[in-house]
Amino acid sequence: MKFTLSWLKVHLDTVATLDEIVATLTRIGLEVEGVDNPGARLVDFRVAKVLSAAPHPQADKLQVLSVDAGDGPMQVVCGAPNARAGLVGVFGMPGATVPANGMVLKVAEIRGVVSNGMMCSTRELELGDDHDGIIELAGDAPVGTSYPDYAGLNDPVIDISVTPNRQDCMGVRGIAHDLAAAGLGSLTMLYAGTVTGAGEGPEVRIDDPEGCPAFYAQGVTGVVNGEAPEWMRRRLIAVGQKPISALVDITNYVSIDLGRPLHVYDRAKLTGGLVARKAEGGEQVAALNGKTYTLEPGMTVIADDAGAQGIAGIIGGEHSSVGADTTDIVIECAYFEPSGIARTGQKLALTSDARQRFERGVDPDFVEGGLGIATQYVLDICGGAASEVTRAGEAQVPLRVGEYYAELTETLGGLVVAPERQKQILESLGFIVGIPRSEGPWQVSVPSWRRDIDGPADIVEEIIRIEGIDKVLPVPLPRLPGVARPTATPEQTRERRVRRAAAARGLNEAVTWSFVSEAEAAPFGGGAWSLANPISEDLKVMRPSLLPGLLSAAARNLKRGAGGVRLFEIGRRYLVDEEHATLGLVLAGERSARDWQSGKAQGFDAFDAKAEALALLAAAGAPVENLQIFGADGLWAGDAWHPGQSGTLRLGPKTVLAAFGILHPLTLRAFDLDGAVAAVELYLDAIPAKRTGTGFMRPAYAPPALQPVRRDFAFTVPEGLAADALVRAVRGADKAAITSARLFDLFERDGVRSMAIEVTLQPTDKSFTDEALKAIADKVVAAATKLGATLRG
Repeated sequence: MKFTLSWLKVHLDTVATLDEIVATLTRIGLEVEGVDNPGARLVDFRVAKVLSAAPHPQADKLQVLSVDAGDGPMQVVCGAPNARAGLVGVFGMPGATVPANGMVLKVAEIRGVVSNGMMCSTRELELGDDHDGIIELAGDAPVGTSYPDYAGLNDPVIDISVTPNRQDCMGVRGIAHDLAAAGLGSLTMLYAGTVTGAGEGPEVRIDDPEGCPAFYAQGVTGVVNGEAPEWMRRRLIAVGQKPISALVDITNYVSIDLGRPLHVYDRAKLTGGLVARKAEGGEQVAALNGKTYTLEPGMTVIADDAGAQGIAGIIGGEHSSVGADTTDIVIECAYFEPSGIARTGQKLALTSDARQRFERGVDPDFVEGGLGIATQYVLDICGGAASEVTRAGEAQVPLRVGEYYAELTETLGGLVVAPERQKQILESLGFIVGIPRSEGPWQVSVPSWRRDIDGPADIVEEIIRIEGIDKVLPVPLPRLPGVARPTATPEQTRERRVRRAAAARGLNEAVTWSFVSEAEAAPFGGGAWSLANPISEDLKVMRPSLLPGLLSAAARNLKRGAGGVRLFEIGRRYLVDEEHATLGLVLAGERSARDWQSGKAQGFDAFDAKAEALALLAAAGAPVENLQIFGADGLWAGDAWHPGQSGTLRLGPKTVLAAFGILHPLTLRAFDLDGAVAAVELYLDAIPAKRTGTGFMRPAYAPPALQPVRRDFAFTVPEGLAADALVRAVRGADKAAITSARLFDLFERDGVRSMAIEVTLQPTDKSFTDEALKAIADKVVAAATKLGATLRG
């Protein structure tokens, strides 16, 4: 919400400085996002008079001017068609910076003629779009005067952030009301009566009382739709509005000034009266923004006998819009139900200043007052004669009266405020306070423009924000005796452990969007949840995997010169049933730099991904010694992985704890990645919780008293036997004695495949005898034989 300082002072009688106003706005909850002073950019531009104009000797379209900017005649080369002797315009001195393009003016030679500065157009000074010629000022404009001083441009523009609950501050009047309540001045009187007209008013009716409870209108005949007054156009330009015509500018001005949107129709273009009704399925409206919208049943429109003339509360139609030849008008001032406006705007992907105000909720008790003010502006600026006001329906303004105790500012807000001061604050904000003579609650009536007030807690908030939230003392909460109990859940604790472990392994944590595009979600099974009204098509689908965001981040880093990328993220993926806690990991680019032995960099492979998956699962408390390796087939996003270079880690055939490996080349192509990229997804919510132990301490270190014994076994294995299956069989041959088993050699020749496994045996109370070792070895061989493996001689 933008407004100028002078505009604010129309409603607020104050002597406060700009700094005091800005500080007070932020203090009372209207956060100031910025303050801009357009006049500061034009300090080097002066009012100047063209003394003479002669053709340029070397260019047909240029003229050589003699310009007086207060320091005597100066020669200037100008190409504007309206440049002529006697014209008073705006001159840029050498050294001035042109706002439109940042060019610094200097003495230059143009086609052999020296030019000392520039005569400027409206667009060059960023004061409008006119670029057909240089600015023409009044003939009596004082030559040599600073142009910002002459044009009144030294008027700071204040930009505040209005939260959705403060719909009353979507107008300058509402902001001034808050500042007056904060003690920064007094609120000026506002005339909001009905303009008494003569003759029958325009015909209006309501066929959709749910969407449009109140529809008022007033006609004005004999108007002249020229330019709005300079003061109005200047204020609209300052807040980013483009002046169009007097009638349109009046409605825009009232909307920003009072937070009351209106609309004006050309009465000659209407067929019959106006009606607020539901749209018919497939009905279309050619809107003022040049687009045509197809409406759905349930949307509220304003129509005449010929069809819809506008989308209620959002935008008007092109057909009935006012123009330079408009002489008879209908001014509409209505109250529209906020949620209906919001739904319509979302479905049509259509935003406007009117929608922003109506969907937040305008003051339902300001329909007739707003119409009267707009009609008076039209009569004052455009002339004409007003008709009587026509009224259809009535905006229901429920009397909201609630009980309130003055002690609540202390018990709820932590601030002691005297009852008299509380009453003063509430009444200055528009509340009506009834205090009983005896002890008891106050009866507080909420003003019609404050839809956000719902109960005593909101009243406390109003008092404290005006009194000063900085006065609330920082008081620590009482601490119960004893040792504090942990507050993190087991799931949160697990995520913290995994996050620390990943960082300790040299991975960089990333935070990516929870939304991805449909194209990015497609390789991972597509998105089960998509937004009907996304901010962008690139953020339309809730991610089915964490890998799309990480792959996009990896691609950006590699394109910017990163040699190797090691990224991980802990977040949620969103499937059909619900959201799932997940860790995603991507390894891309160079695993190691070029060395003198190979002469080239080494990339990542599936074994790197497997090592990261096992290490992080161990950090998460998963029973890694019991995990089985399966292929990625059958996984929900199995097509995203490279066949033969990927797999899953599971507890049994159904419980998948992780997927790892190299991603499929088609998957990488979707993210504009080249080469092999390794990835991991850990499904943290699938890791079974520990049955015992809830503490955070690691178990005490208790090394065995006896040295372990290691034995190597080499087996000839049949074609297709997975190494993981053989290792698991060997490890399970004697669970009491065998503590670990690992593959350390793979040998193939002439169709014969051999695997060598190192087995670690751990004695407990006494050392192994030869007979005990032989018995264990026999169990190992027997377990391998069941899989078709034979001990090599």
